[in-house]
Amino acid sequence: MPIFMTDWDLHVQNIVASTQLSDGFDLNKIMEGLNDSKYDLHTFPGLVYRVKDPKTSVLLFRSGKAVFTGSTDLKMLEASVKKVLTDLKAIGQDVYDNPKTEIQNMVSSADLGAEVNLNTTAITLGLEKVEYEPEQFPGLVYRINDPKVVILLFGSGKIVIAGAKRIEEAGRAVDNLADELRSAGLLP
Repeated sequence: MPIFMTDWDLHVQNIVASTQLSDGFDLNKIMEGLNDSKYDLHTFPGLVYRVKDPKTSVLLFRSGKAVFTGSTDLKMLEASVKKVLTDLKAIGQDVYDNPKTEIQNMVSSADLGAEVNLNTTAITLGLEKVEYEPEQFPGLVYRINDPKVVILLFGSGKIVIAGAKRIEEAGRAVDNLADELRSAGLLP
C-alpha cells in the first residue's frame, strides 16, 4: 500500500535496497531450486528472482549481495527480504539471520494540485539546475542538493521524485519546490 504524506498526495512508487544475505551464493544451484528465477552469466552476472508475495524482485550475486526492488513501503521491503531468506534456506543456502538492509533509492510521485508553466519555471528555478527541452521530453528536470534528489515536474503539476533514501526527504523536496514556485507567483 502506498505511503501518503503532506498536502501533495505523496506516494512511494518503488524502493531499491541492497543487503548482504550470505558470504556467497552458487547461483546455478539457486536457479535450479527456485521457481521464478532466471540466471544467465553471459547476459547478466546476477540471478533475477521474482517474488510473488509480496510482489517484488531481487537480484542475487555470487558475492552474497542482493538488491531488492518493487517495494512501495518499508514493511513490504522487510517482508520481501524475509521471504527471500526463507526461500533460500529451504533450498539449502546458508544465509545471515538478520541482514542489514540499506535503501539506495526511493522513487515517489506527488501532485502540486495546480498546473505549472514550465517555461517560466525553468527560468525561475535557475537554468544551471534545470533541464527543459519540451521537444525531447514533456517534463522539466530539476536537480537539487538538499535533499539530493532529482524532480521531474510536468505542466499538470504532477511530479516524480527520484534519489531520496527516506520518504521524509521526498516530502521535503516537494515542500521546497512548492515554496520556490509560490514565492515566484507560479503556484497558488
